[in-house]
Amino acid sequence: MTAKQSLERQLQKTLSHARLRLTKLPACREIQLYLYDPEVLQGPISHEQAQAVVAEPAYWSFCWASGQILARFILDNPEWVRGKSVLDLGAGSGVVGIAAAMAGADTVTVCDIDSDALAAAAVNATANKVTLATLADLSQLALRPDIILAADILYDRDNYPLLNTLKNQTNALLLADSRVETLPAEGFDLKTTMEARTCPDLNEFEEFNQVRIYSWQMPQ
Repeated sequence: MTAKQSLERQLQKTLSHARLRLTKLPACREIQLYLYDPEVLQGPISHEQAQAVVAEPAYWSFCWASGQILARFILDNPEWVRGKSVLDLGAGSGVVGIAAAMAGADTVTVCDIDSDALAAAAVNATANKVTLATLADLSQLALRPDIILAADILYDRDNYPLLNTLKNQTNALLLADSRVETLPAEGFDLKTTMEARTCPDLNEFEEFNQVRIYSWQMPQ
């Protein structure tokens, strides 16, 4: 069984007919990911399947707007990562880490507490001919990265203190978020606001398609 087939089997534990399709991203045509294939759905999913999806959501099988926009920003502004050690926190599909590797990062580590997400990031890295290291928990980080990248880590208010924690673990941060207009931490600059939709499209509220990118750099 290939790594992609193993991922597909994991997805089928909650959606029995689910499959993954190699998909080029609307906002980053340079990158292709194995994502959930919406064409397999024929009518609404059952109540039991809906409950299973909520209980164990396969976030890695979608590429969210913030991930796409942060990847786009990195590809367009490679100086943020070129020649540097990079950590992609809350990696999901691995799109941000893949963009950093394509933009010339020296090393890229993707971190996610979901083991399936780390497996997906590895499969997607292979599909894009880049190399990523994987990390299951931030506490296991052995070396201080030059920069930490993160998309959509503020969906839970319990994660807010993480912003100040991360400042002590790196020299720079790039953060993308579509749900928090004012960051709950000081020292971040708004770099830009861009628009994208989740892939495959989940028809989310328009406000969630507006992604803000913030930066923080250690004072000299």
